[in-house]
Amino acid sequence: MVVPPPSKPKPEPRPRGHVGNLVGRLSLVLLLIAVVVGGAWALGALNRSAPRPGVEPPFPVPFLEVEPGASAPGTGGEVPVTGQASPAETGTVEPLTAWASSLSGKIDVPARALRAYAVADLVMRAQNPSCRISWATLAGIGRIESHHGTIGGLKLGEDGRPSQPIIGIPLDGSPGVKAIADSDGGTLDGDTTWDRAVGPMQFIPTTWARYAIRANGDGASPDPQNIDDAALAAARYLCSGGRDLGTGSGWWAAVLDYNNSTEYGRNVFSGAEAYARASTGA
Repeated sequence: MVVPPPSKPKPEPRPRGHVGNLVGRLSLVLLLIAVVVGGAWALGALNRSAPRPGVEPPFPVPFLEVEPGASAPGTGGEVPVTGQASPAETGTVEPLTAWASSLSGKIDVPARALRAYAVADLVMRAQNPSCRISWATLAGIGRIESHHGTIGGLKLGEDGRPSQPIIGIPLDGSPGVKAIADSDGGTLDGDTTWDRAVGPMQFIPTTWARYAIRANGDGASPDPQNIDDAALAAARYLCSGGRDLGTGSGWWAAVLDYNNSTEYGRNVFSGAEAYARASTGA
């Protein structure tokens, strides 16, 4: 007769007392702490990655190498210097044009607009060197205002003008819009009731009247639709009041004066920094 093996005793249930409950509570507390700390760290990292007005120094800007005493062709001799940037001048092409053409495809900015920003940079370096404005800052603004004169599928011509005039919405006091009555009889914007921002750098008529200058020195009236005139006027405006855009506080004061919005400033900063870094291959 086969004797069956003894059956295994059933395990006793583990006691569930206050010690078990305490361990469970401690685990929950630790989990909550981890979530809070992790969330705080992530939020801090996000805040650290976003530029803060007046705190961070401006992005590094690769300046055009300057040849003192030269003048950029097509500027009527008004620009006292010309630039030679990397990559170096190729063949017999004028240096600024060669630089703009080589960089254009890398940063998705029309070469014609890049040249205008560079000329404005060089003019201000000669006329107001303490401002330390850069072509990259002007490009950052041009990107937001009109995508460098190509907004809505427009083309920027070799004459520096978009294929159609760029005219903003009426500043009629509608929600989110400041009310500015017509100040120039509709001369620049065609509106005799309200002012509108015009051109690639989006100037309102009163600001344009104060800072406009003809970039090529040919004696014609400054044209806000012309990217050369608009970029130089923007540079003069940003540099007004003795600002130094080579400092964080000076840069932010200038850009927020152009458009008093922190989001706007951060968008300009983002674009300008990307342009500057791409131009050096960083």
